[in-house]
Amino acid sequence: MKQRNLVAVAAGLSQPSSTRLLADRLTAAAREELAARGIEATVRTVELRDLAHDITDHLLTGFPSPALKEVLDAVAGADGLIAVSPIFNASYSGLFKSFFDVLDDAVLRDKPVLLGATGGTARHSLALEHALRPMFTYLHAVVSPTAVFAATEDWAGGGTDTTLHHRIRRAGAELAALVEAREPATVADPFELTTTFDTLLAEGSARSVTNDLRL
Repeated sequence: MKQRNLVAVAAGLSQPSSTRLLADRLTAAAREELAARGIEATVRTVELRDLAHDITDHLLTGFPSPALKEVLDAVAGADGLIAVSPIFNASYSGLFKSFFDVLDDAVLRDKPVLLGATGGTARHSLALEHALRPMFTYLHAVVSPTAVFAATEDWAGGGTDTTLHHRIRRAGAELAALVEAREPATVADPFELTTTFDTLLAEGSARSVTNDLRL
C-alpha cells in the first residue's frame, strides 16, 4: 500500500474551536478518499495557538524554536496540506498569516493545499477567495478547487448539515486526487554534497591542465 503524509494546520484561538473541528472533518474526508485509492495517509494536526509565542519569536529573531522547527519540517515534508483559519475582519487571522510568513519561500511550491475557514455568518465566506486563495497561489501551492467555509449555523445539530457534509466530501476527494497524482514529497538536505570529492579533484585537474596549455 502506498504511503503519503498529510499535515493539517488549524488557526483557531479557542479550545475547542470550530476551526479545529473543520480541519478534522476535512482531514478525515481526504484520508478516507486516499484509502479508497489504495493510499495510506498519516496525519499530523497542528494547532497554531500552541505555537503563537514561538511564531512571534521567529518573526523577531529569524530563528525557530525546536517545537516550531519540527512543525515547519513536517509541512515541508507533507504530500498535502489542509489549512484552516477563522475569518476576522474579512480576512485570515494574524496568527495564520504569521505562520505562513515564517515558512521558507519554496516550501509550498507545487504542494497540494486544501483551504478551509470558519466564521460567524456565511457572508465571511468570500474571504476564502479574495484572501486565502490568492496568498497560497502567490506561494505557488496547488490549491484544491473546492474551499470549504463553515458558519456557526452549519454546526447546528452536531455539524450534520447536509450541504456542509457534501462540500467537505468533495473537497477531500479533490485533495486526494492531487496528492495521488504526485510523487511522494522529498525535502532536500541543505548540507548534502551535490558532487563527490573525486569529481571535484577531476575538475580541478582539468582546470589545471587547461591553464598550463594556455601558458
